Amino acid sequence: MIVDQFAVGPLECNCIILADEPGGQAIVIDPGEEPARIFAALEKHQLRLAAAVATHAHIDHVGGLAALKQLTGAPAMMHEDDVPLYEQMALQAAWLGVPAPAITTVDSYLRDKQFVGFGACALQVMHTPGHSPGSVSFLLDEKVPVVFSGDTLFAGSVGRTDLWGGSFAALLASIHKRLLSLPDDIAVVPGHGPSTSIGDERRSNPFLQDVPG
Repeated sequence: MIVDQFAVGPLECNCIILADEPGGQAIVIDPGEEPARIFAALEKHQLRLAAAVATHAHIDHVGGLAALKQLTGAPAMMHEDDVPLYEQMALQAAWLGVPAPAITTVDSYLRDKQFVGFGACALQVMHTPGHSPGSVSFLLDEKVPVVFSGDTLFAGSVGRTDLWGGSFAALLASIHKRLLSLPDDIAVVPGHGPSTSIGDERRSNPFLQDVPG
């Protein structure tokens, strides 16, 4: 299994490349910026991109989606509830004071409990709204299971909910009902910052201590 993770853009979004083997098919999670760097990493491992998937449609997670699709021909995928947010890329860019990246057609909508395959592997989609209406997490059930939580859950924190379509109540419900239902030993790779585990966040994340059972 190939796992290539690196931070892209000024907001240091964690972009993740997953592949079953060198020369095989790959998935890119959150191509937020630096599409040429992402493409170079795919070429280094001689990978064919099966899909580029977004945990949500904030600019720092999807700013490079259109360019990566143009470079590879791979389909772009996100949850349907975040497509209106993606279509407002110019507004997001203006809010940050940066040039607006190109956007592309969303080729396929991610659905809760759907599996997105790449080679012999697959990611399971978990709809975890709150940070945005269409936020999703991805569960990779391999020998060492891992969940890619986007901006829903961080090490010691949770995603902000004061942006377009955010809801703190929905965020906590997503974390409690979906993510905290996973075993404690599952690793968590968030959209920004260091990795953690479900157990560590269950025990020590200050935002989760008063979440009702």
